[in-house]
Amino acid sequence: MGVICNASEITDPGGTVRRSVDEWLERDAQLLWHPYSSLSEPSPVRLVRGASGVRLQLTDGVEVIDAMSSWWSVIHGYRNPVLDAALKSQVDDFSHVMFGGLTHEPAIRLAERLVEITPAPLEHVFFCDSGSVSVEVAIKLALQYQVARGYVGRSRMLTVRGGYHGDTFAPMSVCDPVNGMHSLFTGALQEQVFGPQPPAGFDRPADDPELQAWAAAMAAVASERADEVAAIVVEPILQGAGGMYPYSPACLRVLRSLADQHGFLLILDEIATGFGRTGVMFASEHAGVDPDILCIGKALTGGYLSLAAMLCTAEVAQTVSNGPGGALMHGPTFMANPLACSVALASIELLLAQDWAARVAAISAGLTAGLAPAAELPSVKDVRVLGAVGVVQLAGPVDMVRMTDAVLRRGVWVRPFRDLVYTMPPYVCTDEEIATIGSAITDAVREVG
Repeated sequence: MGVICNASEITDPGGTVRRSVDEWLERDAQLLWHPYSSLSEPSPVRLVRGASGVRLQLTDGVEVIDAMSSWWSVIHGYRNPVLDAALKSQVDDFSHVMFGGLTHEPAIRLAERLVEITPAPLEHVFFCDSGSVSVEVAIKLALQYQVARGYVGRSRMLTVRGGYHGDTFAPMSVCDPVNGMHSLFTGALQEQVFGPQPPAGFDRPADDPELQAWAAAMAAVASERADEVAAIVVEPILQGAGGMYPYSPACLRVLRSLADQHGFLLILDEIATGFGRTGVMFASEHAGVDPDILCIGKALTGGYLSLAAMLCTAEVAQTVSNGPGGALMHGPTFMANPLACSVALASIELLLAQDWAARVAAISAGLTAGLAPAAELPSVKDVRVLGAVGVVQLAGPVDMVRMTDAVLRRGVWVRPFRDLVYTMPPYVCTDEEIATIGSAITDAVREVG
């Protein structure tokens, strides 16, 4: 860990002292509301001075490995020269233009590439501001689709417990209503249809008794509520912010079958799992399942700018286009922002130009080895790794402040939540950096408990 600046002050490029670190943090506390935080009892925040590669440069004089990829998005690292160049080149042309009545090359080229790399039936792309908005659009599209087919009463989504799909209203309604983060909004949200959470375990076979019981329960719910349901909405294979919870690909095949049987659409939320995170380009590939609607975001731009996309089949698009209204009724001001599209295209090309699957496999092996000792600790309930995702689940709630500090002192940045200390590192981490992440988390859990 190298010293990067005086811990007590930050200077402008000319060397003049502007404000001390404490003064900046004081102003932050006075003005800014951080995610899932209280203004009366705020959690500590750290001031970032810079970032390069996989490391964050903090103003308390240390560099730390960002084991979170800045919430799972910075897969190529910070200040990547390829992505930097894509942004700078686009700035020279134009930074933004409305997408109503106008178009531009970056959006067209990115759409072409997305259609090429996503599951085969997906042919049309709608760009959004964020992952949560892409889920909003997907739900809206599913509702319009059923209305166009004459099923006006099909106004609910079918999903499973344990899911998380975003913080805007439609996505909140399909998050876990009891153990999720949005129970305060019960009564204000659309009431959706929830089935049981799939049995845990990526390697659980299709003939496993628990999985078969789950499949029967889902079939019963789908049959009972078929006249109300427009679509099934799930995170494929790995539930993210709902608990970093992996489940068998066989479960996804069950959901595809139920959708086909009852005339539901299948919406797959790959915002967290897309672009190689679970070891395949899109997590649905583990099951050999194609969605009717796909949501992607986060790593789409390599973490440089906010951009997401909703993709759908030609059948869905044509049905809605020929239905009441004749259009998908959504249109964000900054949709298909040229800067974001340019850097997204560069990020995808950078990913495809390398053996990303081998790199993710190496990260998986490194996390498995590094986190394995944590399984022996008395405070640990479970340790699991899937692709470039490593999770230590505690037996009780994590002390976020103490755990964050303990991992940080070992040169790694993580953001624990609920009962989880987890990592989704950048793909460009070296084997040594992955080992550091694993040992830092394990040792911190041993210390804090």
